[in-house]
Amino acid sequence: MSSLFGSWYHPWVAALRIARRDAWRAKGRSVLVLSMIALPIVGVSAADLTLRSSELTTEQRLTRQIGAADARFSETGLDGPILQHPDGERYAPVGGYDKYRPDPEKKQSSLKAAIPAGAQVAEDGKGSIKVHTVHGLLMTELRELDVHNPLTRGLITLDRGRLPQGPGEVIATNSFLKESGLHVGSAATPRGSPSSYRIVGAYELPSELRRAELLALPGTLFTPLDRALRADSGTGLHTYTSYLVSIGGEGFTWNAVTAANAKGALVNSRAVTLRPPADSEVPLFKQEPKDRYAQDGGGGKVTERAVLATVVALTMLEICLLAGPAFAVGARRSRRQLGLVGANGGDRRHIRAVVLSGGLVIGAVAALVGTAIGTALTLGLRPVLEEQIGSRFGGFGVRPAELLGIALLAVLTGLLSAIAPAVTASRQTVLASLTGRRGVRRAGRVLPVIGLLAIAAGVTIALYGAEYRVSPTFVSGGSALAELGVVALTPVLVGLFGRLGRMLPLSPRLALRDAVRNRGRTAPAVAAVLAAVAGTVAVSTYQHSKDVQARHEYTAELPSGSGYLIAGDNRGHKDVPALRDTLAKDLPLAVRADAQRLVVGNPACSQGSSEPGCGRVEVITPKEQRCPLNEAEHGPASFPPDEAKRLRKDPRCAIPEFNHLPETVVADEKLMSVLAVTDPGSVTALKDGRAVAFDPRIVKDGKVTLRIVTDPAAADAALEKRADPPGEDKRLTVHTAPAGTNAWGVRLVVPPAAAKAAGIATAPVGSYFTLDGKATGEQRQRLDGDIDRLGADAQVRIESGYQEQSTVGVLALSVFAGLVTIGAAGIATGLAQADSEADLKTLAAVGAAPRVRRTLSGFQCGVVALMGVVLGSAAGILPAVGLRLTQENEQRRLVQHGIELGYATARDAEVYVPIALPWDTIAGLLVLVPLGAALLAALVTRSNGALARRAAG
Repeated sequence: MSSLFGSWYHPWVAALRIARRDAWRAKGRSVLVLSMIALPIVGVSAADLTLRSSELTTEQRLTRQIGAADARFSETGLDGPILQHPDGERYAPVGGYDKYRPDPEKKQSSLKAAIPAGAQVAEDGKGSIKVHTVHGLLMTELRELDVHNPLTRGLITLDRGRLPQGPGEVIATNSFLKESGLHVGSAATPRGSPSSYRIVGAYELPSELRRAELLALPGTLFTPLDRALRADSGTGLHTYTSYLVSIGGEGFTWNAVTAANAKGALVNSRAVTLRPPADSEVPLFKQEPKDRYAQDGGGGKVTERAVLATVVALTMLEICLLAGPAFAVGARRSRRQLGLVGANGGDRRHIRAVVLSGGLVIGAVAALVGTAIGTALTLGLRPVLEEQIGSRFGGFGVRPAELLGIALLAVLTGLLSAIAPAVTASRQTVLASLTGRRGVRRAGRVLPVIGLLAIAAGVTIALYGAEYRVSPTFVSGGSALAELGVVALTPVLVGLFGRLGRMLPLSPRLALRDAVRNRGRTAPAVAAVLAAVAGTVAVSTYQHSKDVQARHEYTAELPSGSGYLIAGDNRGHKDVPALRDTLAKDLPLAVRADAQRLVVGNPACSQGSSEPGCGRVEVITPKEQRCPLNEAEHGPASFPPDEAKRLRKDPRCAIPEFNHLPETVVADEKLMSVLAVTDPGSVTALKDGRAVAFDPRIVKDGKVTLRIVTDPAAADAALEKRADPPGEDKRLTVHTAPAGTNAWGVRLVVPPAAAKAAGIATAPVGSYFTLDGKATGEQRQRLDGDIDRLGADAQVRIESGYQEQSTVGVLALSVFAGLVTIGAAGIATGLAQADSEADLKTLAAVGAAPRVRRTLSGFQCGVVALMGVVLGSAAGILPAVGLRLTQENEQRRLVQHGIELGYATARDAEVYVPIALPWDTIAGLLVLVPLGAALLAALVTRSNGALARRAAG
């Protein structure tokens, strides 16, 4: 046994010593290979540490959700008992949503009624409103919470300053301070508030670092703000409340939770989360299958893992292809040393062990360096990573087994990279190694056959996944297999490129023939370039195809060169005149059409508000012109599927294009110019004081009916019963625009004179406009700055047509592919110089100019880069095509399902998923990358090689 152990142990020890010495001697090459292997290890180890550190324990998650309380009681919005999931987040009404019918007259049960008597309670109220900032207005979460109560411990983390002590004081999240431009000591004023609140401290929400929030003590913020808003607009502050509850003992058991559910409360219990009940004890799972409430069905994770495995495999392949030629360079330059090993009794196993030990040493060092740097980066960049994730780490999570696996991956990569050079070196005879002679080996026939089979299988799998399974997993797996097949076929393809040599001048012909004759060193470098370029071409083809599709599907809001300025909410109607003046001052306007809205009651009421003093104007569609699907008691479910499908094709059931703009506008004839409506009758009608309708369904006998709704609550109740809202009718004479007129979502335009004659009040809402030319970036910035200084909330939109999506990502990938190409081609060039040193000496001996060495090196590098780019461009198209076909078939299935149910319209049935090649990116790769690689290689190569005796052979 000891002799068997020593037969392999001692040779490997010697081989490792030789490899360590060679790596130290060739520091440049060792650092290059080590960097290639260590760089991905840095990223993977840092990603692993970040992922594990961001994972919270159940106790940590509960502390951030419910503080030190036993449970949080929350509202559900339902007016009856519920059944909930043990996690306290998912729920359903008793009987299920299919049978649930809200009762408008029934009020939701009070949460306090569900809280056990004698429990400790901390109220947590939340709302939202826009707050005045240095830059204008910022939508901000408002919160009332007694942060001095022990139950709230862990919900927030005070960063600086102090906690609020009484009225007029708030604390703000760091995110709010950053976005608002305010600081601790500043005054924050919610919109509509008669008074300001002094910011006395800054805090953060550990799991929501990006939330802009202001926090005050209970009773000091919501009540005065609600009172002021109601006095100003009739609409108060909408808030929702939850309660932190503690009862001591075992806390809220599952029985206590179900008892609270019977009273309509949703409970997030610490005891239940830590010790969840059996599925048989959960009433929700008896009503509905548990799978319906699964966070992830598993398919998504399987796909993610498959894609991740594919990426890792291709990354390892890329590293092996890049590092392999570097090890081959070392083996070639150490061939005399390897020959001496053979001359002193070493056999092929020992030669292979020496070269493999080089990969083992470099891989081990790369593993140590990569994991160490990854760990240091994660520790050093922890605050930055937490900000990017939006959540504080629960701790620094280190999984030794996972880091060990990542380190072993580096060792395995180094070992795999050295296999091919080791086998090649072991096949050299001792005499050839000592004399420096080279032979030319014919390419094997097995590998090309395997490559063809892999390409065929990969293409078949990818197309099968795209056409039948509609699975990105199959597409990515098949594409990876096909790419491996192209890599296996590379030596044969390199040979085919050699036939072009007869048409080239001397230097490129020598470079190409040298690359073809020495396919053992050329093929790995070409394959490495191929892999890098294929990824770039795949991503850029996919992105460019999506961009073409998005351009086709883009729907403009207004004619090109037109725009609108609209107040952010109805409370801003007083700011509109100043906004209009600012618009006219800052932008070159050709036409400005001021728009108003019809108002009932308080003009500051929000849209659809049911508060006292509020109202609205509704356009009443004649009953015979209404869609039957909307009038039936149970909607489309009231009809058989075939009948519902037929009715959806009825013109009365046509669905208008979605638009952010109001459907009913009070404006004059200038609006027709902005909307590019060329119908003379529409312009004349507005000039004469008559309304213009662009939807014929709302017109009957040349008139349109406007209903003045003064009781919004009664109107909402009527709508629940699919009845007309009660109110007084105003009938206006209208002109109906010709069919097919594009009014950009506007259904009815009422001139100011007609609204006044009908006795309907109006309020300014904004302006539509057409530019005289184009608005420059400076003009837009000046307009935004002036609006901010006004402290007004307004939305400005200028229709400029489809804007191409950012190509920064594709550009970055192209640069990466270029760097990898230059690196791989440079390694191949170094190996070629090691092989062709004798040829260069011969050229110098026969009188060749010194620049021949530089020119030949440049062309050798350029030839490798060009072959890799050409093959990579072809290989990269397959995954993009497969993914696009997958998307097309998935979209067709959805449309077909919609057509069968009658939901899809004729326009929906037009599936357009193009496959467009990014010719500019491909052309840049084909021209710039090889040219850059060739020039760089020529520049860094010495042209004054020393004249020396050529070795015999």
